This record gives sequence, C-alpha cells and structure tokens, in this order.
Amino acid sequence: MTNSTNAVAMDSPVTVNGVDVDQVMGVIDAIEADKAFAEMQFRVQNRWIDGGLNRSHIKDFYAACQEDDTRTNAFTVNADEPAIIAGGDTAPNPMEYVLHALASCLTTSMIYHAAVRGIGIEAIESALEGDMDARGLFGLSDTVRKGYRDVRVTMRVKSEASAAELKELAMYSPVFDIVSNSLPVDLVVEKF
Repeated sequence: MTNSTNAVAMDSPVTVNGVDVDQVMGVIDAIEADKAFAEMQFRVQNRWIDGGLNRSHIKDFYAACQEDDTRTNAFTVNADEPAIIAGGDTAPNPMEYVLHALASCLTTSMIYHAAVRGIGIEAIESALEGDMDARGLFGLSDTVRKGYRDVRVTMRVKSEASAAELKELAMYSPVFDIVSNSLPVDLVVEKF
C-alpha cells in the first residue's frame, strides 16, 4: 500500500533555489530530442520620446518552436541619460542597463545551473563597474572604443559550493557571452 504522504511528495515539483528543476529538465530533454526546440528569439520595440529619453516595450518572443502568447501585457522600460550629458536623468542610461543585464543574467545562470546540479544557494549579491572613455561616444577619437573598455563584476555568494564551481555556473550566462565576445549586429536604418 502506498503512503499518501509519499504520493503527494512524488507529485510535487522538485524545487531548488526557487527553480522548478523538473520543468528545466523537461526543457533540456525536449532540446536533446529536437535541437529546433532550442531556438529562441527575443524582441524589443523602442520609440524615442524626447532628448535622451526613449521607451521600450517588451512582450512577444519565440520559444519552444512557437510564438509565445503567455504574456498579456508588455513590459515597459525607459532609458535616459544623466543630466551631465544633457539628459533628463529620469531612468538608467543604456550603459547602466548593460550592467544590469549582465548582473541579472550571471545571477540567473548561476541559480539555474546550481539548481539542476542540486547545489543550494542562500544569497547572491553583485557589484559591477564599467569603464568607458566618452571620446569614443562623441566621435572625438578614432582609437577609443565607443563602449566599455572593461567591466568588473564581483559576486558574493552564500553557498556550500566552491567559488570556482559557482563561477563556472555563472559563466553559462548568455549576456556574459555577448559582453565578453564580439558578435555581429545587423543595423538597418530606414526612413519613414
């Protein structure tokens, strides 16, 4: 005879670090069965408002071999520039969003990979700094990069796992890959 307590426990999802490991493993199994399942496309629609202020709407994306329709509302994200460079300072600037994207993706990647490996994490805190020379941005030098010349990330993690193992897990981050490696960007400007 089956103990009802055990039956309930078996039906409950396995959760580590707040991640439904069974669901993640289901996605991994689907990708292993059909690599087309791994293809994803994320989209942002952006509109300039005034000065340095612009607004993005984020809703639609493609995943699991289909257009996703689970989001009923778009996320709205504003970007602006600091007052020192003639912005309204009403929102983070795009360079700050890059740091945010990197921090959040490193954190999420570490959490998910740790969860799948059964590694518990109690807390993560990150501090990021990105250095840039504005001469590149303003077109004052052809030898100065327009974006960050370097980025420093310090992650403090409370876990039984070693720092080296946790770093390995974080480095699965797609945004880390984007920031640390060049990639082609097809920029098309059309008039309307």
